[in-house]
Amino acid sequence: MVNEPVTRRDFVRTAAVAGAGLVLASGSRLFAQAPSANGRINVALVGFGAQGRVLLESLLKIEGIQLAAVCDIWDYARTYAERYLKKTGVEVRTYRDHEEMLAKEKDLQAVVVATPDFWHAPVTNACLRAGLDVYCEKMMSNTVEGARSMVKTMKETGRLLQIGHQRRSNPRYLFALNRLMREAKICGRLTAAQAQWNRAVTPDFGWPKKAAMDQETLSKYGFADMHQFRNWRWFKELGGGPLSDLGAHQIDIFNWWFGVRPRSVMGTAGLDYYKNHEWYDNAMVVYEYPLPEGAARAFYQVQTTTSAGGGYFEYFMGDEGSLKMSENPKLSTVFREARAQSWDEWVHRNYLRAQAAPVAEASPDAAKVDVRETAALASYEIPVLFNKAIHQPHLENFFNAIRGKAKLNCPANEAFASEYVIFKANEAIAARRTIDLTPAEMDA
Repeated sequence: MVNEPVTRRDFVRTAAVAGAGLVLASGSRLFAQAPSANGRINVALVGFGAQGRVLLESLLKIEGIQLAAVCDIWDYARTYAERYLKKTGVEVRTYRDHEEMLAKEKDLQAVVVATPDFWHAPVTNACLRAGLDVYCEKMMSNTVEGARSMVKTMKETGRLLQIGHQRRSNPRYLFALNRLMREAKICGRLTAAQAQWNRAVTPDFGWPKKAAMDQETLSKYGFADMHQFRNWRWFKELGGGPLSDLGAHQIDIFNWWFGVRPRSVMGTAGLDYYKNHEWYDNAMVVYEYPLPEGAARAFYQVQTTTSAGGGYFEYFMGDEGSLKMSENPKLSTVFREARAQSWDEWVHRNYLRAQAAPVAEASPDAAKVDVRETAALASYEIPVLFNKAIHQPHLENFFNAIRGKAKLNCPANEAFASEYVIFKANEAIAARRTIDLTPAEMDA
C-alpha cells in the first residue's frame, strides 16, 4: 500500500477516516475522564520536533499537568524525549503512531498536537473523537478543508479545541488591547496597521545520518525523503509557507485588534533566495478592513534578509497615537501625537509609563533637515511584564478551560476566521490580483 501512487491530500484524507474508525472500533470512551480530584490532567504530546520541544518546556512548568505519553514517528525524537524527560524525573510512554497511543492510553484527558501542518487535522480529529480535549499548534491545517473539518469535529464532539495563537493569552497583549486600545482609545481613529517577521538566511535542517528513517516509514507518513521530513515547512503539500509559519500569528492580531474581518487581500511574493524550496521565501500582503470610521489597511511582510531586519512586531497607527507590540518587550512602544489630548490620566492609572525624551544632538547638517520632517513623538512603555515562557499562558488557559475555570482564548472556530484569510492571501499571490472576502466565507 505504501507504493500506491496517491496524492498527499488523498493520503491525509484517508488517514483521517482511518483514524476515526480505529477510535470508534477500539471502544474508546466517548468522553474523556475528568481531571483527578486534585485537579491533575493527564496529557499526551504528539510531535516532538522543534515546536513540540518548545511546548514541552511550558508543559513541565504548569502545575497539575502530568505528561503521560509522547508520540513521534521518528525513533530519534522519541528516544531524545524519553531520555530528556527521565532526567527531569518524568517517566513517559512513547509511541510512533497516534492511533496506537489512543488505543492504549486510557487515562488521558488532553492532547497537545505539534506535528507538521498536514497532520494537524487527522491527529486532532482522531483525538477529539476519542473524547479528548486538544491544544493544536497553528496553522490548523495546510488546507481550508482540513481546518474546517477540525471545527466541525469540535462541534460534533463537544470537546475543547484551542489553537496555538499564543498572543491571545499573553498578558501584555491583553492589557494593551483592553486598556489602551479599547478603554483609553490612545490611537484615536485607527487608520493603518503593519507587521513583519523578517528572517536572516539560515541553512536547511539536517539530521544524524545514523538516525535517518527508512523510506517505507517516510512514505507511510507522507514524506518523500528525510530532507522533506526535516524541512516540511517549505513544501506546499505539507505546510503553508512563510505566511502560515510566521504571518499566521500576526495576521491573527490584525483581525483580533481591529475587531472586524478584512474585505479584501492582495499580495506579492517570490522564491527569491532559496532554490531547493517550493514555497516563496519573501512575501508582502495588504488587507483592507472596513472599520466604522472608514477603511484601514494592514500591511504584512516576511523577508529573507539580514539579522538587522527590524525584528518582529505588530504596529497599529491612528490619528492620535500609535502602538507597537511584540512578544519581545524591548520592541514594544507607544507614541502620542502632539495633537492628542494629554495622556497624564493613563500614566496616573499605570496604564502607561513615560519614557525619557531623547537628548537632541547638534549636527553640522541640522540646517539641511527637511522642514516637513515629523518632530520626535512622546513615547511610553507598557508597564506589564511576565516571567513565563511565551506559550505558557495560552496552555494554562487551555487547561483552566478543561477544569471549567476559564473560556478558551482561541477556540478553533475563531482561529479559522484568521487562518482562512491567510489561505486567501496565498491565493491572491498566486493569482496576482486582489481577492474580495465576505464575512460568511470566514465562518467554519
